Formats: sequence, structure tokens, C-alpha cells
Amino acid sequence: MHAAVGAEDWSMLAALNTLLSSTLPQMAAQGAWDAAEKAALSALYQVHQEAARRCDLATAEVGRKLSELQANKEGLLAYALDSELAENGYTA
Repeated sequence: MHAAVGAEDWSMLAALNTLLSSTLPQMAAQGAWDAAEKAALSALYQVHQEAARRCDLATAEVGRKLSELQANKEGLLAYALDSELAENGYTA
């Protein structure tokens, strides 16, 4: 999970999250956690928190980029149309 968080590999993090959400309850149903398991679970929790924080930051960045594209939509469309016309030998 550390590597997936560091690489911001969202697909891998989603797969790991799905795996954990099914595996951890099964493990908990087997009885009380020992000290080593509790330590591992605590470390996993910290990595999961970091993954969630990075996901939130990436989501906010995508939102900013989408807002910027929306704000510049008219200009981008005009530029694309002008470029297409120029490629076909037309001038505006």
C-alpha cells in the first residue's frame, strides 16, 4: 500500500481498499487481535489515512482543472475551430 500511495496509483489503491474491506472483518471475526496484529493494523490505518488525504488532494486538483477548463471553454472551442479551419486551408 505504501508504494501505491507514493505512486498515487488510484487503481491499485481501489483494489487494495476493496480487499481490505472484505478481509479485515473476516480476520476480526476469528477472535481478539494479538499485540503484533494490533501494531500492524495501526500501521495500516496510518497508511490508509495518508491514502485518503492524497486522494482528497488529487480530487481537489481535478476539480480545479475542470473548473478552469469550464471557465475557458469558449476560448478553447474557438481555438480548436480556428485550428481546424487553418488545417483545411481556410482563414477566419
